[in-house]
Amino acid sequence: MLVDVCMPQLGESVSEGTVTRWHVRAGDVIEKDAPLVEIATDKADSELPAPSGGRVVEILAPEGEVVAVRAVLCRIDEGVSTPLAADAEPPAGAARAPFASPATRRQALEQGVRLVDVSGSGAHGRITREDVLRAAGKGEAPAAATPALLAAAEAAAPSRVAQATVTAGGHATPVPGVGYGSFKVPAYRPAEGDRVVPFTRRRRITADHMTYSKVVSPHVMTVAEVDLHETTRLRAANKDRYAKEGHPLTMLAFVAVATARALRENPQLNARILDDALVLLGDIHLGVAMESPDGLVVPVLRRADTLGIRGVARGIDELAKRARTGKITIDELSSASFSISNPGVKGNLYGGAVINQPNAGILRMGEIQKRVVVVDGPEGDDAIAIHPVMYMALSYDHRIVDGVAANAFLWRVTEILEKGEFEV
Repeated sequence: MLVDVCMPQLGESVSEGTVTRWHVRAGDVIEKDAPLVEIATDKADSELPAPSGGRVVEILAPEGEVVAVRAVLCRIDEGVSTPLAADAEPPAGAARAPFASPATRRQALEQGVRLVDVSGSGAHGRITREDVLRAAGKGEAPAAATPALLAAAEAAAPSRVAQATVTAGGHATPVPGVGYGSFKVPAYRPAEGDRVVPFTRRRRITADHMTYSKVVSPHVMTVAEVDLHETTRLRAANKDRYAKEGHPLTMLAFVAVATARALRENPQLNARILDDALVLLGDIHLGVAMESPDGLVVPVLRRADTLGIRGVARGIDELAKRARTGKITIDELSSASFSISNPGVKGNLYGGAVINQPNAGILRMGEIQKRVVVVDGPEGDDAIAIHPVMYMALSYDHRIVDGVAANAFLWRVTEILEKGEFEV
C-alpha cells in the first residue's frame, strides 16, 4: 500500500516549508521513524521521520523546493521490505536527490538556489559551493568585498525599500543600508582587510523580525532595581539538590516563575494586538531567548504559570540543551505570549530588548552585582548591607499597554523576587 508523506503543519503560523535535505533516494528502503527529510521554515529547521517503513517509491519535492502545508513530499510503499538491487533503476518519474554536501545544501538555501537546477562540477557530478554561487549570480565566494557583490547589494535596494513599506497607510520606512527620503546611506567602498559576510537564513529572519518590531510597535521601557538577597539565599540552599537531580537551579528559573505569576495577575501584558482589537491570552506561554549554532532562538515554556520552580528549571535546561545542539523543534519555538531575555554571566547593567512579535512586551534581565543597600534593621531602624542586586528592564508595546499596567506588572515581578516567594 502506498503512503503519502505530506508537509506537516510545523507551527500555528507556518503555511509552507523548504525542503533542505533528503536522507533517502527513490528506491531506498527505510524503517519507520528513521530520518526522512529536513524541512526549513521561517522559525527553525526540523527533521521529519518516516511515518512508516517500506520503499521510497518517488520523491515529489526536490531539495530547495518550497512546499505548502499538506502537500505530498514523497510516497512510501509499505509492502516492500527489501532494497532494490544495486544496479536497479528507480521507478519512472522518481526524483533523485542532488549530490551535494550538507554545507553546500545550506549555502544553496541561504542563496535561494534550487539544487535541482544546478549542474555539479565536482567529482561524480557533486554540486560544489562554487556551483551554487555561480547559480546565484555571485561567482566565487567573496572572502573580501568585491565590486560585483556591492553591485548586487545596490541592485537589491529597491526591493528592500518595497518590503519595508507598511501597507496600512502606505508609510515607507527607513531601510538599513539604503536610506530614507532625501537621506541616502553613503556607498560602501572596499578597503584592505574588509570581509563581507553574507547573512545566514537565521540572521536574515532575525533582522527582518527586529526591524518589523521596531516599526510597528511603539516601544516604551521601564526599569526596576531588584534586591535578590532572599531569592539568592533560597537558591544557595537548594541548588546542590537540584544539580543532583540533573537540572541546574538558575536565577533565570526564579525570574521566569515570578514573571509567569505576575502575568497571571496582570493579563494586559499577556496579550497580542489584532487590526483593531487586542486579545488577552488565556495561556501563559513564556518565551526564553537562547543561543543556538545559527543565532538567537526563543523556545517556549508552555503554561509556565503551572510549572513551579522545578518544572521551569527542568524545562529551561532541556530547551537550552536542544538549542545549543541545533535540535530545537518548530513547535518549541511557536506561540510565545511573553518573552524573557537573559544576557548571561557576561551581561551588563541593563538594556532594553526589542519586543518578540506578536507579544506585548519582553523582560530583559541585567547583570547581578553586589551593591550597598539600605535595609530595615532589627529594631526597625535603617541599616546598611551588601546584597546582590539586578536591574530588570521591561519593553512594552504602548499601543495596547499603558504605563500603569506595565509598572504594576514589573512591580509585582520585583516583589516576588525580593520576598523570595517560591516553593522549591
